[in-house]
Amino acid sequence: MAVVGWRQVAGAAATCVALAACRGEARTTDGGPYADKVAADVPQIEKAVGVPFKRLPKLEVRTRAQVREFVLAQLQDSVTQRELRGKEAAYKVLGLIPETMDVRKLFLDLYTEQILGYYDPRTKVLYVVEGAPEEYLGITIMHELVHALQDQYINLDSLQRASGDDDRQTAAQAVIEGQATFEQLAVMVGGKSNLGAALPGGWDRMRDVIRETYSSQPIFSAAPMVIQEELLFPYINGAEFVRRFKEKEQSKLPFGDLPQSTEQVLHDRAYFVSPRDAPVRIVLPAVQNVVYQNDLGEFDTRLFLFQHLKDREAASRAAMGWGGDRYVVVRVPQGNGIAWVSAWDGALDAAEFVDALGQAIQRRYRAPAPSRESNGVRTYAGRGRTVVITPREISGKNVVLVVDVPTGAPTQLLDFGRVTIGS
Repeated sequence: MAVVGWRQVAGAAATCVALAACRGEARTTDGGPYADKVAADVPQIEKAVGVPFKRLPKLEVRTRAQVREFVLAQLQDSVTQRELRGKEAAYKVLGLIPETMDVRKLFLDLYTEQILGYYDPRTKVLYVVEGAPEEYLGITIMHELVHALQDQYINLDSLQRASGDDDRQTAAQAVIEGQATFEQLAVMVGGKSNLGAALPGGWDRMRDVIRETYSSQPIFSAAPMVIQEELLFPYINGAEFVRRFKEKEQSKLPFGDLPQSTEQVLHDRAYFVSPRDAPVRIVLPAVQNVVYQNDLGEFDTRLFLFQHLKDREAASRAAMGWGGDRYVVVRVPQGNGIAWVSAWDGALDAAEFVDALGQAIQRRYRAPAPSRESNGVRTYAGRGRTVVITPREISGKNVVLVVDVPTGAPTQLLDFGRVTIGS
């Protein structure tokens, strides 16, 4: 898939395992490199996914230098540059990446290191890297063929280039990459319906294999935790979602009814119910000197808490009950600040989040116990920052406002009373 935005990974899922693929009847292609491989894979992928190719995809070979040029061109796109700059500013304020990190350079190196092949929805061509290891090449082609098939039924280019709602885009990407990973594996084990039982070591082992394969790559293994986890989410959690989807919705296609949030990808109770647990829409009032605005979602809220608590269970538990969020990074004379509004399913969910967040702030800034007001507002101060947590109820929803600014900067970055909550 094309490299667009912070979370997009080009290349096949790292699931190279010692499995033999079952070959179906080959279909004639227009020739070219690896034509026999493509012809053999196409009928198997059609059977696994459940829809036919409307036209056979083209495949071309690119040198490693050409791949780097492709990645560089993607990163120079004006939309991508704006997103990278904004997300970099937000994640530095949140303490998720180092202040000195050049995110653009990191992603250029990361993508160049990882890409063995990619499907570009703009050109409708599947590219493989010249000299790619043979043990990975077959898997790469099969994975990217699934993307080529998906693109004939939904607009992958439009999906990738969406902006302003990271959580929803991540959820959609999880289905796209998750389906490619799942169906690739299904074909490799001969199309068996119980994929977990067919894989050596079961599904849990497959999670480990994907992590281990990525972690063996030097640039990826040295990247900040949040970047590693965001890049792995579509392959691991996305494939698990698709596995559950195929068990519960056998007559449907996963990309025909995309989840609206990472919460829906993570929890059956949020997606496979009626009505679904959809996130509320949070609209922030106008703010001066805005640097960037977006959302985190349940998954990134969990990563933020884990980054500072170093406790996976506590972070997961505190992020559960997430019902929607929106943040804005604001430039103040002393530096950047952030105002983050999150909605929660109930009062207990909001309270648990506030408590975990308070612990995270104290550890991050080595702050003493906060000052507390009768209305529940907590104020923390430490290491040159001031953080104010304000719980409130808006339109019947439990809502929490977090403001984090440099010491001496005003803590009223936005008018909380003008925040609106909708469906």
